[in-house]
Amino acid sequence: MKPAEQYILNQKEPFKSIMLHLQVVIETTLPDVVLLYKYKIPFYYVGAKQPFCYMACAKGYVDVCFWHGTHLTKHTDKLVSKGRKYMKSLRYFNADEVDEEILIEILKEAYSVKDRMYYK
Repeated sequence: MKPAEQYILNQKEPFKSIMLHLQVVIETTLPDVVLLYKYKIPFYYVGAKQPFCYMACAKGYVDVCFWHGTHLTKHTDKLVSKGRKYMKSLRYFNADEVDEEILIEILKEAYSVKDRMYYK
């Protein structure tokens, strides 16, 4: 089993279920992203070299953090940037909070700005 998948499966509930759900949505929405294990967390890349987003469990929630978050303009009321200059994330405390429509819109927007500079 790949280390990124092992990371997800090793999480306690409800975080494991949240991450598995997010994995399906991300990979269905953007089939050309690749799940790797970088920085000791599951990290999606476009190709093998371009960071896209990562998932991590932290302090009671699952964080889906977008590498080019500074360029995101949709659903900014749902995105968290506290303590970070350039990245923004969606945070989920339980599986019921995952709004697939919002997640997919943000994934598509993040993919559309993937070739921009990391920061503005």
